[in-house]
Amino acid sequence: MTTDPVCPLVDVRELSLGIGTTGRLVVDRVSFQVHPGEIVAVVGESGSGKTIAARALLGLTHPAIRRRNGSVQIDGRDLDSLSPRELRAMRGARVGMVFQEPMTSLNPSMTIGRQLEEALALHSGLGGTERRTAILSMLARVGLDNPERVLHAWPHEFSGGMRQRIMLAAVMLPRPSLLVADEPTTALDAMVQRDVLELMVSLTAEHGTAVLMISHDLAMVARYSHRVIVMCRGEIVEQGPTQQILRAPAHAYTRTLLGAMPRRRLVPAVDQAAAPLVEVRGLVVDFGARVGLFRRGMAKRALHGIDLAIRPREVVAVVGGSGSGKTTLGRVIARLLKPSAGQLLFDGQPVDEARGAVWNDYRRNCQMVFQDPYSSLDPRMTVGQGIGEALYGCGLDRAAVRNRVLEMLEEVGLEAAYANRYPHELSGGQRQRVAIARAVVRRPRLVIADEPVSALDTTVRAQILDLFAELQSRHGFACLFISHDLAVVEQLANRVIVMDQGQIVEQGPRDRIFDHPAAPYTRRLLQAIPALEPTPTGGVRLRWRHEALHDHAVRQARA
Repeated sequence: MTTDPVCPLVDVRELSLGIGTTGRLVVDRVSFQVHPGEIVAVVGESGSGKTIAARALLGLTHPAIRRRNGSVQIDGRDLDSLSPRELRAMRGARVGMVFQEPMTSLNPSMTIGRQLEEALALHSGLGGTERRTAILSMLARVGLDNPERVLHAWPHEFSGGMRQRIMLAAVMLPRPSLLVADEPTTALDAMVQRDVLELMVSLTAEHGTAVLMISHDLAMVARYSHRVIVMCRGEIVEQGPTQQILRAPAHAYTRTLLGAMPRRRLVPAVDQAAAPLVEVRGLVVDFGARVGLFRRGMAKRALHGIDLAIRPREVVAVVGGSGSGKTTLGRVIARLLKPSAGQLLFDGQPVDEARGAVWNDYRRNCQMVFQDPYSSLDPRMTVGQGIGEALYGCGLDRAAVRNRVLEMLEEVGLEAAYANRYPHELSGGQRQRVAIARAVVRRPRLVIADEPVSALDTTVRAQILDLFAELQSRHGFACLFISHDLAVVEQLANRVIVMDQGQIVEQGPRDRIFDHPAAPYTRRLLQAIPALEPTPTGGVRLRWRHEALHDHAVRQARA
């Protein structure tokens, strides 16, 4: 790393941003620097101002957000001194940005080749042949097979990890001096997260590019950043070398942030001799591959003969990479997908072709919490109506339904007044509390939770996990918990199932899976993401799981 304390690449001084000219401040007197070749992480809860402060470096803040005070300099030039044309020329050429969701930042109406060439045509003097050569070289560099085919493909044809690699290629082609990465791996599974971040670090190191990384994943921050900036309510409360801040945080907010990291806890014992509540036998799911408007090609097998049993009060976690089949398994058990073969039993009774009382009993006792509560809650219904809808057909009159809804809101930590609000009036954490309340209000015996905390920041995630564990203990429902966040699984699960390419490669008690994994795939999964363990000073230290097998990553982390 090369740093010159005299000439920073980015110099932000006393920056204050507010809503309009008289509204509240969203960024208050923020000052920081980024030097060439340096990786600086910005952490904090949702609403802390970290994304707005980073977007200010590119002049990409919302029109309603006005600068009240301070300055932003890049390469010694104040942004206020740049004309709109000069500002557009700076974006991409000198400063590039990788957004959180690549599907929304890639143009769905343009092929990958056209989008990549557009960046080079705007920000380089290369001719058509030279641009094509550079694009093919970069696509190969980011690990995409058959770059020629990729040029003619569309964004929807790639997985989330592949799309993020394409975004990195697009941003790095003009060789910017600064890369702003806004939550670049939030929705990706463990191994894809590692691959994308390793690629980002490698590409920026080759070109001497500085990185400003916005993240709520403190393990990734500890692994990849040189310095960290901690923001709270629009202010910087602490900044300094990453290892120093994480090992011995000086500010109470930083200690709260680190204390909210998921950690292994004791979980209630489950009677393994009890009869299974839910059981699947030989479960197979095939998806037809579309090759035309009316024709289908060869079917793709998503699940290969899955056998699984969930006992009463047991939390069974399903982990694996994207495309491993874990969400498909959850949706089949919830009867949102019909299996191609196999059998589903509830309390020993087959559910597949069930009708009447057996089917109604299963629907009442199997509920699901989805990854994105905003898309699963009806925007036209108030919170009270949405939760109360789950009680239809249970024999309660209107007053009893209202009382049960208010009781459920209290259980999930929301006041009775929230019953009259609509989903768009709530924060992400509040919407997830409502989604959990809706799933639990009918006192089901099985809850399927599909990535219920992946989009939440550290402290809100901790609150939701504590709430979920409390409700599970109080009401005694079993749970199929689907997640790519291994730290969350380690905190909650009784038993862990590891899936890869539609098959179960390993399963067993949580402690055995995490401490003594048997399958090579499980070991690779656990090694992909570092863990943070507490220090006596109230901080954390970086620790790789099974460190003896991860010498290469440890050496890189210390470099």
